[in-house]
Amino acid sequence: MSGFSNFAVSFTIISILSGCLTLYYYGMTTGGPAEMVWGWIVVGAMTTIVGLGMAEIASAYPTAGGLYYWSAKLAKSKGAAWSWFTGWFNLIGQIAVTAGIDFGFATFLSAFLNLTTGISATKGTVLFVYGLTLLAHGLINSFGVRLVALLSNVSAWWHILGVIVIVGALALIPTHHASAAFVFTKFVNETGFHNTFYVVMIGLLMAQYTFTGYDASAHMSEETKGASLTVPKGIVNSILVSLAAGLVLIIGITFAITNDYQKAINSATGVPPVQIWIDSIGRTGGEFLLIIAMVAQFFCGMASVTANSRMIYAFSRDGAVPGSKLWHHINPRTRTPTRSIWFSVIGAFILGVPSYWSTTAYGAVTSIATIGLYLAYVTPTLLRRLPGTRFEPGPWNLGRWSPIVGWIGVVWVGIITVLFMLPEVTPITRDTFNYAPVALVVVLGYAGIYWVLSARKWFTGPKMQGDEAELERLEIGLGEPI
Repeated sequence: MSGFSNFAVSFTIISILSGCLTLYYYGMTTGGPAEMVWGWIVVGAMTTIVGLGMAEIASAYPTAGGLYYWSAKLAKSKGAAWSWFTGWFNLIGQIAVTAGIDFGFATFLSAFLNLTTGISATKGTVLFVYGLTLLAHGLINSFGVRLVALLSNVSAWWHILGVIVIVGALALIPTHHASAAFVFTKFVNETGFHNTFYVVMIGLLMAQYTFTGYDASAHMSEETKGASLTVPKGIVNSILVSLAAGLVLIIGITFAITNDYQKAINSATGVPPVQIWIDSIGRTGGEFLLIIAMVAQFFCGMASVTANSRMIYAFSRDGAVPGSKLWHHINPRTRTPTRSIWFSVIGAFILGVPSYWSTTAYGAVTSIATIGLYLAYVTPTLLRRLPGTRFEPGPWNLGRWSPIVGWIGVVWVGIITVLFMLPEVTPITRDTFNYAPVALVVVLGYAGIYWVLSARKWFTGPKMQGDEAELERLEIGLGEPI
């Protein structure tokens, strides 16, 4: 991969046309326009800080293992244990973010089918489309990294041009727009909670979930040219470009809310942004913008499976995943970790199944993705800052700003970890319960028990792989890549 392709994968997984749009309903009811705009700015700034800390370490240790490898290298003691738990948080976060992206796409595609064919966007329909979407992404990733790289490059430009088209249409076509006061100061609370501060804080999930997946640049290190420089640039640039473009997108859509706010929330399509587009520029125009968003979301899910499978492959080659010998395998024809690809696809589908019964399941999946990934993101940064850590910076580093950037990132992740395990609506029932804490406790409990009973006796941490000598050995017996 080129440096641009590496950036494109992370930018595609962040996907402002996925995260912003699929959680727009959550934003409308949990803080409203003011929360979405100002929350995006705050979260974007803090995410940049977290990303800078990651990028510095990625420059020093460019390997597909990424986060869990960094933890092993940076821990003063018990490096294997730090690596083990970082890897498991990253694993559940990666699978959950794939689930969140593709389930969001399935929701949008179901809305499109409802508009064009009259098929009702029921929970069963969405779940069926979700399964087909994951199947398609598994097949595309199985064809080879060259196809993924090409589609990722296309996706990066599609996202930028898509935002321009959507915002341009919403700015130029409607004869009336919402007021600036509505966009920047209107607060809406339909959670059932009466504490404004609480609602503001849990409302940050929309933005923070969108800013996930940029560790993909690190996971693609072994397939990227000049990784010690291009990978950290890919991480940081994907965040900054998403921050700017996402802010424009959110403001553009929110200015287009000129009709009944509740009508958008309760849209028959199940997707408020689509209702807003239809109300402001007409049904045909709304469907056109919906197609733009769906293509971007499809690219996003494809790239997420790419990064997820590389992490599973890397974690498996160190024996950390049950059945590691099965998952640590390269297809000799496509030179891709095909079995790991299907591991991520099946795992994501399982996480999406509870949506058939729970009205808040999607919010829980996004919480799991955000918490799992950010705990993995910040653990190496925390270890980097602890006394006694020996770290030799790579060619891309923060210099004297490293300590302050690192500690701010650690504190921020600690805050959001607590926030996104809290209830999202009240009253709390079986249907509205946020099962993110349960899922995380199950994964952490499994990883902990597995470690105590078995893994601590044989897991010594990751081995550095992906150097030129190993790649030459892997070439033996492999055909030409496709």
